[in-house]
Amino acid sequence: MATLVLGPLLRHVDETSATIWVEVADAGTVTVTAGDHVASARTFAAHGHHYALVELEGLAPGSHTPYTVSVGGEALWPEPGSAYPPSVIPTLKPGKPLRMAFGSCRVSVPHDDAGTQAFGVDALRAYALHMAGGDADKWPDLVLFLGDQVYADETSEEMRDFIASRRSLDEPPGEELKDYEEYAHLYRIAWSDPANRWLLSTLPSAMIFDDHDIRDDWNTSWTWRQQMAATSWWHDRIVGGLASYWVYQHLGNLSSADRADDAMWQRITSHDGEGELDITGALDDLAEQADEKADCYRWSFARDFGDQVRLVVVDSRAARVLEPDRRSILDDVEMTWLDDQLQGGFEHVLVGTSLPFLMAPALHHAEAFSEGLCSGAWGKRAAGVGERLRQAIDLEHWAAFGQGFRQVADMVLEVAAGRRGPAPQTITFLSGDVHHSYVATAWADPAVTALRPQSAIVQAVCSPIRNPLPRGMERITSWGARRPLARVTRRLARSAKVPAGPLGWQLDRGPWYDNNLAVLEVRPDGGLHLRWSAGDVEGRPSDQPVLRVVSEVDVPVRR
Repeated sequence: MATLVLGPLLRHVDETSATIWVEVADAGTVTVTAGDHVASARTFAAHGHHYALVELEGLAPGSHTPYTVSVGGEALWPEPGSAYPPSVIPTLKPGKPLRMAFGSCRVSVPHDDAGTQAFGVDALRAYALHMAGGDADKWPDLVLFLGDQVYADETSEEMRDFIASRRSLDEPPGEELKDYEEYAHLYRIAWSDPANRWLLSTLPSAMIFDDHDIRDDWNTSWTWRQQMAATSWWHDRIVGGLASYWVYQHLGNLSSADRADDAMWQRITSHDGEGELDITGALDDLAEQADEKADCYRWSFARDFGDQVRLVVVDSRAARVLEPDRRSILDDVEMTWLDDQLQGGFEHVLVGTSLPFLMAPALHHAEAFSEGLCSGAWGKRAAGVGERLRQAIDLEHWAAFGQGFRQVADMVLEVAAGRRGPAPQTITFLSGDVHHSYVATAWADPAVTALRPQSAIVQAVCSPIRNPLPRGMERITSWGARRPLARVTRRLARSAKVPAGPLGWQLDRGPWYDNNLAVLEVRPDGGLHLRWSAGDVEGRPSDQPVLRVVSEVDVPVRR
């Protein structure tokens, strides 16, 4: 009897095509039927698991078409007796203003009283219940997950039970994930809740990793990498993490054209032999090479929504250069790619990066100061102290890679000033990671650059979806938003020989600390509307939240 292990996940969807991802129990042929449209794909195998990616073409633009999934002729989705509406494929409608949800950082624990007490309400699940009972015309066009979809280093009781069933928790890496098999189980836990599973089956999604998808502080520094490489377990962990990321997250980000250029996908689609293709060896080789030499594979991706919006999603973790004498948050190849993507001629340019590009100014300058210390500005002994601080308190955002920060800031100002085609209405960074949410606006610093932006430059952060910040850290981030402290840390950064950047900015809204999911919507007048929503269970069962608005922000038209 055929079994649908995980999914379906609705991934890349445009005006006339849609991609559906599934994991099934055995090798076979997966068929998706949407109205008169039928498409099938053979499964491929990795580490004993079976997957398929099915693409339907020729769909009507702006349509909402229910679909079914069958394996070997046996219907498996929708599940009989489901409490949720039929899963649909919502194709994009030409000219319709884009509406996109985004957020990051979601732990996968039960939605009972204990789980809610410990981690709060899952904002994604609250949004799923809201969608299931609402008007489909008001749904987002897609959701962008900006990192930490799974936590490989902070495991739940359910995940620990699985790990203990196959190895001792007393052996390294203990309660953390070790290999691909454990990652596969972690994704199953993360995406199996019925409400979230329905949402992922009917709301197109795009994804990028952050550190906890692999391990806290992933690629913080050269010292960190050497420490990990010296362990007995890191090799299997990073290979399993990146290999499973390719299967579960990255593959579905790509359009059909982008997949056609991917060598691993070419291997899958060109298989014409009998039986199922097993890509385990080739996939592990890809993961190992991508970790050892970042520029051999690109995890970043971009897509356009007509001439209205360009979305550029940047890998700010795996693409780092960490050698002490040439540190950068993006390697040369990735920086060149980003430079090519940042162009005018769109109403809005959205840059998705798991790490906020613009943090609270006090925190930004503190991280820039830490980089100066690590680089030896105050001597060798201070450099060692700086490295320990960098790892202990996560000083590894864009600000801690100052050269790359300034390069990207220059690119953004050129776009905003109309040097790369007509200036957009807005250039908006969408980020997560920091377990608090806020909105910042930026301007050109006339002391550093002669460029004068015509576009609004905005940083919007939505974090966490479900993983609240400890109270002590709330106080630190609140202090970081205060201007007097920013002046102090700025002076510290200058004392460590950190050059001034071309941007100035301030927090206009926030920080706030709710578990929430944000929705960005292009307004008819060309501005942006941003709304953050959380789940509320006051006076209700823990697993039946209703949605409440946490904050709303309008980014007005500049010209």
